[in-house]
Amino acid sequence: MKFCSNCGSQVTQRIPEGDSRPRYICDDCNIVHYQNPNIIAGCLPVWGDKVLLCRRAIEPRYGFWTLPAGFMENGETVAEGAARETWEEAEADVRELTLYTVFNIPYINQVYMLHRAHLIDGKFGIGVESLECQLFDEADIPWDELAFPSVKRTLRYYFEDRQRGEFPLHIDDLRPPVKS
Repeated sequence: MKFCSNCGSQVTQRIPEGDSRPRYICDDCNIVHYQNPNIIAGCLPVWGDKVLLCRRAIEPRYGFWTLPAGFMENGETVAEGAARETWEEAEADVRELTLYTVFNIPYINQVYMLHRAHLIDGKFGIGVESLECQLFDEADIPWDELAFPSVKRTLRYYFEDRQRGEFPLHIDDLRPPVKS
C-alpha cells in the first residue's frame, strides 16, 4: 500500500500507539489501514452419492476443478456467502448448510469456511465463473485436476466421513508447498 484510500496521501508502515504490529498509516489524516485475512465461503454440494464440482473459468487455477466458493461479502453470514457463491458458480440452490471444514491459510491471508449442503432437486447450471459443472461420484473425482489443497482435503474428509456415517467439523492449518 502506498496511498491512503481516505485522502490519497502517502502512507508509511509503522506500529500505531497501543498496537503491536506494523500497519499502514496515513501521514496526513492519520487513518490506520488494517489489513486482515479474507474469508472464503463455499459449499460441498451433495446430491445422492455425488458431489458437485465446477471447472474454473477464472484465475487462479483456470481450468481446474473446485468446489463453489469465493470471497465473503459485507452484510452476509458465512452460510449466506456460501449459498450465494454456489449460485454464482453453479446456478445451484442448496439447503441444510452445515459448516464442515475450516482451513487457516496464513501464507496467503485467507480462511476457507466450507459447508456441507444438499443440492435442491439435483439441479445446477454453469455460472459465469465456471467453464462447466458436473456431479461426480468418488471414483470419478479428477483428483489431479483439483484447484486447491483445501478442496482436495475437504473431498477426502467427506468420503472418509461418509463411510463412517459421521461428519465432524474439520479445522486445519495449510502451509505453503515445500519447494524442492
